[in-house]
Amino acid sequence: MLYTPIAFRQLFSIALAFPAALWLSGCASTADPAPATPPTPGAPPVVLPEHLTLGNPSGAVAAADRPTNYLMLKPQYALSYHRDRGIPNWVSWHLTSAHRGNSDRQDDFRPDATLPAGWYQVQATSYSGSGFDRGHNCPSADRTSSVADNSATFLMTNMMPQAPRNNQQTWANLENFTRAQLNNGANEVYVVCGSYGVGGTGSSGYKTTLDQGRVTVPARIWKVVVILPVGDNDAARVTAETRVIAVDTPNDNTINTNWGQYRTTVDAIEAATGYDLLSAVAPAVQQVVESRTDAGAL
Repeated sequence: MLYTPIAFRQLFSIALAFPAALWLSGCASTADPAPATPPTPGAPPVVLPEHLTLGNPSGAVAAADRPTNYLMLKPQYALSYHRDRGIPNWVSWHLTSAHRGNSDRQDDFRPDATLPAGWYQVQATSYSGSGFDRGHNCPSADRTSSVADNSATFLMTNMMPQAPRNNQQTWANLENFTRAQLNNGANEVYVVCGSYGVGGTGSSGYKTTLDQGRVTVPARIWKVVVILPVGDNDAARVTAETRVIAVDTPNDNTINTNWGQYRTTVDAIEAATGYDLLSAVAPAVQQVVESRTDAGAL
């Protein structure tokens, strides 16, 4: 389901205008985000921006006084940023054939100037010499319809310190698989990617932070992929038969390149992170798809 830039801005305005009671107000500055409060039964459905169609996992809010769960909405993806960790808690995006084109990889890693005034902006060089890659959450290859869209994936708010083998092989294989699920335009995909914990092992050994402690190295990296046939009203179209793939990998340079062996349940990721994934999907459907480990063909 695609949106024009005007429609995206309208949805953005609507989402931010809803009463704060529909969102978790955030966490204390030293705590990680908690899951969103479920909607009140009988309340009208919340209209969410395109990249949050299946829900806002941590109830992130675009308010500078929520530095550990700060919502950032971009035309290319949405994310919850953790100022004190210097990485996103999660990044969420919609992927269709229209997001794929012939634009080249821009490789223009850079700080995100849209962060609130006074917040440290992680630099393109913040990971240099660390033994960790600047690992995309939303991949560059998922946004090749224009130079601007591809460039947006190189903002450092979309990056996490990722062990090279994890990033360049295991995760790259999963990303290629996800794009293949578009099936020449027959399907659309929703993806949420994030990390949790502290401490990973890169090519130069174990580290907990980079950039003088301003960037946290996560211990685990996770992703949830929801595959739907092309259509409208996407959250309502998720059923008990919908293929939902959840993956949780160690951030370790000895990781197996076969991502399939790291498949888990959405419930397990929620338990590890405190998030409420797929919260816009009907609760009865969530109970089924979130408790199931995918066993489909790779």
